[in-house]
Amino acid sequence: MQQAIHHFRIEGQPLYCKTFGHGNINYTFQITTDKGYQYILQRINTHVFKRPVELMENVIAVTKHIRSKVADPSEVLNFVPALDGKYYYKDERRRYWRCYVFVGGFCLEAPESDADFYESAVAFGRFQEQLADFPAGTLHETIPNFHNTPDRYRMLHVAMYEDACDRLQYVQREVDFLLEREQEAGTIQRMLENRTLPLRVTHNDTKLNNVLLDMKTRKAKCVLDLDTVMPGSSLFDFGDSIRFGAATAPEDVQELSRMTLDLHRFEVYTKGYLDGCHSLTKDEIELLPMGAKIITLELATRFLTDYLESDHYFKTQYSDHNLVRTRAQIRLVQDMEAKMDQMQRIVKNYVER
Repeated sequence: MQQAIHHFRIEGQPLYCKTFGHGNINYTFQITTDKGYQYILQRINTHVFKRPVELMENVIAVTKHIRSKVADPSEVLNFVPALDGKYYYKDERRRYWRCYVFVGGFCLEAPESDADFYESAVAFGRFQEQLADFPAGTLHETIPNFHNTPDRYRMLHVAMYEDACDRLQYVQREVDFLLEREQEAGTIQRMLENRTLPLRVTHNDTKLNNVLLDMKTRKAKCVLDLDTVMPGSSLFDFGDSIRFGAATAPEDVQELSRMTLDLHRFEVYTKGYLDGCHSLTKDEIELLPMGAKIITLELATRFLTDYLESDHYFKTQYSDHNLVRTRAQIRLVQDMEAKMDQMQRIVKNYVER
C-alpha cells in the first residue's frame, strides 16, 4: 500500500493511512496528505474480478458520463489517474490498485427510517436516469451472464443431473417449486433479447450500503461500488433492492414465517426510484413488481445450485446454510405472488398521480 499510493497523481505527500469501510471483497484504505487532501486507495480483488482492466474501463466510462451531467463533483466518484495516465496501477506482484477522491458522508447497512430507504431509491433511480443515454452495449460483462436467469436455471439442471453430494433427494420440494416457475423466470432475459426491453447500464448491487448519504441532510449524494456495472435491465436493479430492502427477515432466516414482503417499504422504494428515474418505458414500469419476483427466484436458484454442488460459491456457516437461504427466498417469492396485485396497484397508482 505504501508503494502503491505514490504511483497516483495525488495532491501532496501521504501522511496518514487507515483501513476503511466494511467491504468483504476489495482491500480499502483512507489516505490523508500533508496538504489536507483525502483519498481512498483500493486493491482490487482479482480472485473475484478476474478482468480488472475491463472493470476499470467500465467504471471510468460510466463516471465520466455522469460527471458531465452534475454540477456538484461529490455526486459521482472521482478517480485519480496513475502516473502513466491509466486509472489503475499494477505492482510488481501483479496486484491492481486504484485511487479516488474521498467524499465525506456515511452509509447504512439497513434503513433507520422510511426517508433513508426512499433516498437509496432516489440514488439508484437517478443513477439509471443519468446513464439513460449511455451506450450500454459498449460496457464489458465483468461477470458474464450474471443476471441471465435462464442460464442460472441451466446451471441448476446440471447440478441436479450430477448430484455431486447426493443431496438432491432432500430438496425435491424446492426443486419442484423453482422448476414450475422456470418459464416465467426467463421473462426479462427474453424481452432483452427480442429488444422489447431496453438494454441499460445496471449497477447490480443495489443495497443501501452502496449509497453515500450526506452527514447533515441524510440526502443521497452518490452511488458507490461500481465494480459490477454492466449492461442489463433496470428491472434487475429495482428487483434486487426490493428483494433485499423490503423483505422482513434476513435472507438466511430459518423461521420462514418471518419472511414476508413489506408492502409499505415496497411503496416507499417505488416512489423514490420513479422520482429519480423518469426515462423508464411503459413495459419497464409495469414489470417492476415482476422484476422483484424474478430476481428472488434467480437467487433461490443460485443458492440451491450451490447447495447441490457442495457450497463452493457462497460462504456458509453450517452444512445446510445454502438450503436455508433457498427456502427463505422461496418463501419470499410465495409472499410476492400473494401480494402481486397489490404491488402492481401501488406502481399504477403512483404513476397515475
